[in-house]
Amino acid sequence: MPTTAAPAHVHDAARTALATAPAHRRQTFALRLDRWWDDLLEPLTRLHGAAVAGALATDLVRLAATAYVARDDELHLLDERRLLEPDWLQSPRMLGYAAYADRFGGTLHGVGEHVPYLEELGVTYLHLMPLLQTREGDNDGGYAVADYTRIRPDLGSMDDLRELARTLRGRGISLVLDLVLNHVAREHGWAVAARAGDATYRDYFHVFDGRGGAEGPDAYERTLPEVFPAFAPGNFTWDDDLHGWVWTTFNSWQWDVNWANPAVLREYAGIVLDLANAGVEVLRLDAIAFMWKRIGTSCQNQPEVHDITQVLRTLTRIACPATAFKAEAIVAPRELLAYLGTGGHQGKVSDLAYHNSLMVQVWSMLATGDVRLTAHALRGLPPAPPRSTWITYVRCHDDIGWAIDDADAAALGLDGRSHRRFLSDWYAGSFPGSPARGLVFQENPATGDRRISGTAAQLCGLASAGGDRAAVEAAVARIVLAHSVIAGFGGIPVLWSGDELAQLDDPDWASEPGHAGDNRWTHRPRLDWSRAAGRHDPSTPQGRVFEAVAHLGRVRAGLPHLHASVTNEVLEVHDPGVLAILRRHPVGTMVALHNVRGESARWPGSRLTDLGLYDPFDALTGNRPQWVDGEVVVPPWGSLWLVDAAAVTWP
Repeated sequence: MPTTAAPAHVHDAARTALATAPAHRRQTFALRLDRWWDDLLEPLTRLHGAAVAGALATDLVRLAATAYVARDDELHLLDERRLLEPDWLQSPRMLGYAAYADRFGGTLHGVGEHVPYLEELGVTYLHLMPLLQTREGDNDGGYAVADYTRIRPDLGSMDDLRELARTLRGRGISLVLDLVLNHVAREHGWAVAARAGDATYRDYFHVFDGRGGAEGPDAYERTLPEVFPAFAPGNFTWDDDLHGWVWTTFNSWQWDVNWANPAVLREYAGIVLDLANAGVEVLRLDAIAFMWKRIGTSCQNQPEVHDITQVLRTLTRIACPATAFKAEAIVAPRELLAYLGTGGHQGKVSDLAYHNSLMVQVWSMLATGDVRLTAHALRGLPPAPPRSTWITYVRCHDDIGWAIDDADAAALGLDGRSHRRFLSDWYAGSFPGSPARGLVFQENPATGDRRISGTAAQLCGLASAGGDRAAVEAAVARIVLAHSVIAGFGGIPVLWSGDELAQLDDPDWASEPGHAGDNRWTHRPRLDWSRAAGRHDPSTPQGRVFEAVAHLGRVRAGLPHLHASVTNEVLEVHDPGVLAILRRHPVGTMVALHNVRGESARWPGSRLTDLGLYDPFDALTGNRPQWVDGEVVVPPWGSLWLVDAAAVTWP
C-alpha cells in the first residue's frame, strides 16, 4: 500500500487535463494516482535525483491524465474488467500466436479477415511482429523504427490498427505489439535532428567525439559482447553528420537512445500511452536488457532498467491498467526473474517474460533423446514471482542460441561447449543420423557460438523425410511433442506462425530485398494458405499437427492445474527418455509425462499413487493410460497429461 498520497499540486496538474472528463472518471483517476504515486516517484528519484524527480513525475502524471481522457469508453470498460480479473494472463485459457502481419494476412485488414482461423486454434493472444514505420531497406525485421506514431504504409494506418484491436477484442483475443526501447533507426526524427546539429536531440543518444578516454567507446568495448559479430561487429559507429561515434549495439543504423536523459523517458511514456489507447493490450518491451549503459559491464541487466520499467508500468496502471508489459530479455535465468519483479520491484514491472531456457531444453531433449540435463536445468530455476507469467514457446522469429549453462552441463558429466557444438551440428544436419535441416546463423569463431535458424518442422526432420512414411510420422510426432511440453508447462504457450501447419523453411528467403544477409528469414515464411486448406485432413502432416495443437489448447482451457500461478516441480528421472513434471492445484494433482524417444517408455505407477493419483486419466485422450506390469506406458514421442478425471472439463 502507498505510504503517501500524491501531493496537491500533482492532483491540480492532473485536474486541469481531466477538466472535460465525467465526475466518476475524474474520481477514478485520482484514486489510482494516490494508489500508485509512490511507485512512480521512488524509481524516478533513484534514476534522476529528488531535484528532477518531482517535476518529472508531475509532468508524467499530466501526460497520463491527457491519455486517460482520450481513452475510448470500450477500453475504459476493459480496464475495469482487467482490474477485476488480475490473473487474466495466468489463465489456462490463454494461448498465443505470433506472426508478421504481412506474412499472415497481407495487411492489418487481412489479419482481421483471418480471425476465424485463429479461433479454430483457440488463440486468445495475438502477437503481431513490428509493424510501426521502419527505415527503408534493411530494418532488422522491423526493429529499426523510424516513426512510433505511424504504421507501415503497406500494412495500413493507425485507424486500421484500432479497428483490428477492436475486432480482436470482440472475439476474446488480446493484441500484442512490439515496442523497441533500446534504439531507433538512424532515420527517426530524433536522429535526423541530431544529425542536423540540434544539441537537444544529440543528447537523446550516446555520442562520443573520439574513441579514447576513460569512458569512451574503446573503454566500453573491453567488456561489451557483440550481438551480430558477422555483419555488425563492435558497438559503435562513426557518423559523419554527427561528427562523432554513436552507440549502435545491433546495427550501424540502429542508434541506442540515452535513457539517462529524462526527456527520453518522457518521449517513451507518451508512446506507451498512445499505443495503449490504440487498443494494444500487451507491449513487448524489445531489447529491454540493453537500455542502461555502465562502464566496466556488459551494459545488460543494469538495475536502472527495472526502475525505468516500473515508471512506465505505473503510468499504465493509472491511465490504462488493461495494458500489460512483456519483457524481451533473453538473459541468464538468474538474471531473468528481475524482469518479472523481485525485491522492491515485485509486482511493479513486467507481467510476462520469455522462458528461453525451456525452449532450448526442448530442442536439446529432442536431439539427445535424454531428459537428464533438461530435468537438472529446469529444477534449478526459481519459480516466477506471483502474478507474473512465463511465455513458453517452441520457436519464435529469432534464431536459437544454445543457452546451455556450463555448470548444468558439468553436473551431468558433460562439457557445455561440446554440447552446444553438438546441438549446432545436429540442427544444421551435419551430425551423422540427424534428420534436421536448419541453417547456421552468426557463427563466431572466437567463442565457437553457432546459432540456428529453421522452422519447427525443418528442425524436427520433415524436410529430410521425403516420401519415407515412417520418417514423416516421426517428424510430426516430434513437432506435436514439443508443443505438448510448452502447452503443459503453465504460462502462455505461443505458437510461431506456420508451425501449426508443419510448414517448412522458405527456400527463397534470400531473394527478398534486405533479407540476403540474414538467414532467420528462412523460418519467417508467409503463411501458406493453400497448405492451411488441408488443416482438417488427417492424412496430411499439416492436418495432424494443426488438430493436435488445437486440441492441446482445448484441453488446456479445461485444466485449472495449468493456471500459471501453479508451480512446476520437475520430478526425479526414472527413465532417461521421460521428462516428468508435477503440478499441484487445490483441485488435484497433474503429472505430465513426455517421452522424447522413438520407442515406448514406462513410468512407475507407484509414483503416481505416491503423488495422489489413484485412478489417473490422460486429459489429452480422456482415457485411462495403458499399464504394463504396474507401470504407465508413454507412447513414442508422446505425452500424457495425467489428472483425476473429476478435475477436468473435457473439450
